[in-house]
Amino acid sequence: MRIKEIRTRVMRWRGKTVPLPPHFCTNPMDLLNLPEASMQTFTFHGWLVVEIFTDDGLVGIGNAALAPQVTKQLIDLYLKPLLIGKDPWDIEFLWQHMYRKTMAFGRRGIGMVAISAVDIALWDILGKSAKQPVYRLLGGRTKPRIPVYASRLYSVELNEVADEAKRYKAEGYKAMKLRFGWGPNDGAAGMQRNLNLVRTVRETVGDGIDMMADAYMGWTLDYAKRMLPLLELFNLRWLEEPVIPDDLHGYAELKSYGRIPIAGGEHEFTAYGFRDLLEARALDYIQFDTNRVGGLTQARKIAALAEAYSVPVIPHAGQMHNYHVVMASLNSPMAEYFPVVDVEVGNELFWYIFNGEPKAKDGFIDLDESVPGLGLTINEAALEKFEIIE
Repeated sequence: MRIKEIRTRVMRWRGKTVPLPPHFCTNPMDLLNLPEASMQTFTFHGWLVVEIFTDDGLVGIGNAALAPQVTKQLIDLYLKPLLIGKDPWDIEFLWQHMYRKTMAFGRRGIGMVAISAVDIALWDILGKSAKQPVYRLLGGRTKPRIPVYASRLYSVELNEVADEAKRYKAEGYKAMKLRFGWGPNDGAAGMQRNLNLVRTVRETVGDGIDMMADAYMGWTLDYAKRMLPLLELFNLRWLEEPVIPDDLHGYAELKSYGRIPIAGGEHEFTAYGFRDLLEARALDYIQFDTNRVGGLTQARKIAALAEAYSVPVIPHAGQMHNYHVVMASLNSPMAEYFPVVDVEVGNELFWYIFNGEPKAKDGFIDLDESVPGLGLTINEAALEKFEIIE
């Protein structure tokens, strides 16, 4: 079996989007105090899909959500020439070839996102070739079903937040995550607004539901240190991305207080990056995203490394590539799940692009063991809602 062709398509949403109110979610731009420094800066209204075709008729599907047009160019110009004519079963060699060829400019960020998208497609081919779901190639089933937590609860009116949290509890979720809306520039009043968000959800769902909270890189170390004791009484399962990802020592300091478990890694790359985080004792939960971190080839290595440090892995975002990692690892107790909603920040676009993504029932999803590969197909009929760049 040889790789015959690689096709990349950027899919830009051109349908209706939900307007985002001020303070919808904290983010790194907040500290600049610019008029445009809103969550709108961090919307993902484009998506990259990679299809790898083999000479025996198999098609592997990969994807990436970050900077899709630049990622497409990197794949087309630098990665595709390395892969044409190669055997996809040589997946470790192919990953190393892509990594080392682009190392001068690509070992983090967009370069690794491009490698991730290609690598996911290659694993999809391997599963289809072996006639097995990918999780079986990664180690097999470690749980009957995957517990998932509802991940949304953005910073909107408190009655709306309460209604949404109540709905998730009624739908059977045993865990849910909210987003903070205020950061350092908003002062003490903003801190109280953040606390009101957390208090509202906790009082709505009670103490029998796990609750997590995400600052999405929008705080400083000083601000996070002030917030930790105020948040402690709400029994958060974790505080997510309280500082920017480069502040490794800030993460380690927050974790060392032992007040609230600290989660991160959504914006970290490769096993080398996570080795540094683990050695620094910086995280209580690892949250890499398989379509950023280096694909499944890196995800499985990071999962093994994290297990050796007894640090659970709960990947960022839903999507099949993350679910297969979770299913194959006993050290991954649950997965994130983005409920199906109208397009807002863009996390929802995969629901519109792919067929086969599992939908949560009673707070769980399952993977169909009769479907080989990752279990996804492209919903070509739905792509009329997108502008396609080939």
